[in-house]
Amino acid sequence: METGFLANLLLVVDSGSMAEAARRIGVTPAAVAQQVQALERELGVPLLVRAGRTVIPTEAGHRVVEKARALVRDAAELKAVALTDEPSGELRIGTITTALLSLLPDALAGFAKAFPQAQVLIRAGTSMELYETLQRGDIDVAICLHPPFALPKAYDWHLLREEPIVVLAPKALADVDPHTLLQREPFIRYDRSLGGGKQADQYLRAAKIVPHELFELNSLMAIAMMVDRGLGVSLAPDIVSPLTAGLNIARLPLPAPAEHRRFGLLWHRASARARLIKGLMGCAEQVVMRDIKHAG
Repeated sequence: METGFLANLLLVVDSGSMAEAARRIGVTPAAVAQQVQALERELGVPLLVRAGRTVIPTEAGHRVVEKARALVRDAAELKAVALTDEPSGELRIGTITTALLSLLPDALAGFAKAFPQAQVLIRAGTSMELYETLQRGDIDVAICLHPPFALPKAYDWHLLREEPIVVLAPKALADVDPHTLLQREPFIRYDRSLGGGKQADQYLRAAKIVPHELFELNSLMAIAMMVDRGLGVSLAPDIVSPLTAGLNIARLPLPAPAEHRRFGLLWHRASARARLIKGLMGCAEQVVMRDIKHAG
């Protein structure tokens, strides 16, 4: 199947006219019509139908056009890759919200400078949602928590950060024992359906602490802001974000051991975007090292 024929079919659909499509590419309307007919014969269905002075896709045509856009785009990218050594194309990134609001903006700033020809698409989700999306091939790389199971050999994982679980409390309560705070103060719980929330819940159970729960939510940034406003305390991963840097909160280490939250990059070993993924990883590592240096 000729991708050039598909590209011209898209031009007909977008312009609504074979004559206009022909004018734009410098051929006759008859030549465009022949290309469309060749596609129809190959696919075995009519793709276009007249509606007054314009042409519109048939129901089958709509389905073909939807897929054809991606095929034509990928073909153009393939040609660009063949003509240059500079990494280019589209990098589809899936990310957990805390990474999106912490290291990712700075990492992307470095990435944009290093790979000016690359386009980036970003979608947010939970770690399990992103893993499933990566399996389907809808994203190229996930910035997520390490899955709670052994990864298939087809995937690569690179750790970016290990975040300890800490008690978040107003600074005025920084000298109080962390377990006392969890037992006494109103408790803002991190969503137990998420990795860090599960780890916090496991710690509370192991320590036999039943907090006075105020509410439960899935945003670490919102939790930190609520602690800053004096609504209560929380037990959550110790994230590094410019959005929480100015808050009047204390991060209190736990008296008993607790599993750290681990997040990093996950991608398919055979990805066609491997160079861009490695570039993103390098930019993210620079941000992590900078944050460690500033914290020290």
